[in-house]
Amino acid sequence: MSYRVTAIEPRANFRIWVRFQDGTEGEVDLSDIAGRGVFKHWVDYPQEFAAVSIDPVSGAPTWPGGLDVAPDRLYEDLVGQGAVMKSRRGAP
Repeated sequence: MSYRVTAIEPRANFRIWVRFQDGTEGEVDLSDIAGRGVFKHWVDYPQEFAAVSIDPVSGAPTWPGGLDVAPDRLYEDLVGQGAVMKSRRGAP
């Protein structure tokens, strides 16, 4: 299944809060990739991490310079943490 992020907010310490199209939402820790490879700029330029948005085509979190993280990975991380699942009727 392909998951789409519908809402996103940057948080401290390389964390992001996300909501998916099915209402699943929660906070994901991306500190394991911050400072490594193409994500090394986040450590030196935290404003780049804070500039996260949603790609309108793929539904993936994206950052300046074309960086993105697979929504499927984030969804699996959330489900493994016991993410909050809202009913479709209750989801905004």
